[in-house]
Amino acid sequence: MTDTIISSATKEIAIGFDRPFAIIGERINPTGRKILAAEMAAGDFSRVVADAIAQVEAGAHLLDVNAGIPLADEPGILAKVVQIVQGITDLPLCIDSSMVSALEAGLAVYKGKALVNSVTGEEDRLEAVLPLVKKYGAAVVAISNDETGISQDPDERFRIAKKIVERAADYGIPACDVVVDPLVMPIGAVNLAGVQVMKLVHRLRTELKVNTTCGASNVSFGLPQREGINAAFLTMAIASGMTSAITNPLHTEIVKACMAADVMMGHDPDCARWIRRFREQPAPGSDGARGRREGGRRRREGAPAEGTTVASA
Repeated sequence: MTDTIISSATKEIAIGFDRPFAIIGERINPTGRKILAAEMAAGDFSRVVADAIAQVEAGAHLLDVNAGIPLADEPGILAKVVQIVQGITDLPLCIDSSMVSALEAGLAVYKGKALVNSVTGEEDRLEAVLPLVKKYGAAVVAISNDETGISQDPDERFRIAKKIVERAADYGIPACDVVVDPLVMPIGAVNLAGVQVMKLVHRLRTELKVNTTCGASNVSFGLPQREGINAAFLTMAIASGMTSAITNPLHTEIVKACMAADVMMGHDPDCARWIRRFREQPAPGSDGARGRREGGRRRREGAPAEGTTVASA
């Protein structure tokens, strides 16, 4: 069993083959969000705080934090966002940037073991990012493309993933700390993208024995009713062995699909998580609610609850 341990100062999350699927909240990212980007660039992080709280309440297990704003001080902003988010939640974070200096700025202030997003198979990227991952004792997302771009051949993507895992080992980073992103292509443009990913995820699990993640919403790009496509994709990906995804936990259809997949895969013993999350509570004043209140009162007063047999002395 391969477990990737990610932690904050006080909370630890294990991403693993026999673990519940890990939802990495994607909302703290200014890409495509003009208002958020402008606010972050101006030093206003109120929307970041609101997005963090909303994702925690929606059931995210980790939060991705990104500060990729053109012409802004990305390292300074990312470090600030990491500190702000760690001040309001104990969920572990995924520090996300294409800029190496920004990754280091975020890692330098992070409390715990972060997930770094990301490294690719390009030589200069490997040589820049992997030493940072080792220095700060982090885990890393490995994206399966290199100087040649994104291959349409799943075997080539597997080769690149294997190369990254091996290079990470050269730096003393174990395979359990490499989470591979097999690259999900838009199904509307590449009709076999789903089949390719399922096969690749299975190989990554059985041959490389690494955990996997992806940007789940990529699969539905350009299509209507995207949440339905995303939910179907994630359930199938989980069945194929995927162990985490960067997605939007505010979309209840997606969260339900992931939690239902955990039930089907045996990763939710006795359906306990599902029941806790979705069991309907009796309406105030109903017989069920009143019965529970009465039962609690009798137990506090030492009286037996209805239907309880009292053994004689």
